[in-house]
Amino acid sequence: MVVRKRINKFTLLLLVLVALPVFAAQHVAIHPRTALDLGDQQTIKEIVDMERLAKEASLHRDADFSQRTLADDYVAITPLGQVTTKQDSVSARKSGQLRYDTINVSDMVVRIYGDTAVVTARADVKGHQLGEDFSGPYRYTRVWIRRAGHWQTVSYQATVTQ
Repeated sequence: MVVRKRINKFTLLLLVLVALPVFAAQHVAIHPRTALDLGDQQTIKEIVDMERLAKEASLHRDADFSQRTLADDYVAITPLGQVTTKQDSVSARKSGQLRYDTINVSDMVVRIYGDTAVVTARADVKGHQLGEDFSGPYRYTRVWIRRAGHWQTVSYQATVTQ
């Protein structure tokens, strides 16, 4: 049974003010599906921080971050529809074939479902893969799960937008 409650304006404002400094200039929105308890608020802060760390790891080609935070059964769908695995992602970072110059994330929405978090956002990206420019605007979805107290990404999908 799902209990639906509205988030009051004060709670939403408090949540945004708490999360905003953690995520710097990036916008985080919480859709009012249910009232957020303190546990959900803490979880949202954790996910926002993981998203920030994922962005920094991409910019610095940090393969160790991918090794630690991508689940063994991780699967990603690229904007071209290709399926990639954890090993593909780690290898691409180690080899340097995937390079991000800038990533500007906005319009982020975090939804919590117990030990699962679904993130949707917009990312304006400048980068190259195998020498080919893939710069442009994207929308992405990332699914995080909490296993043994640690957050891991199990799925990621990106789409080119206009």
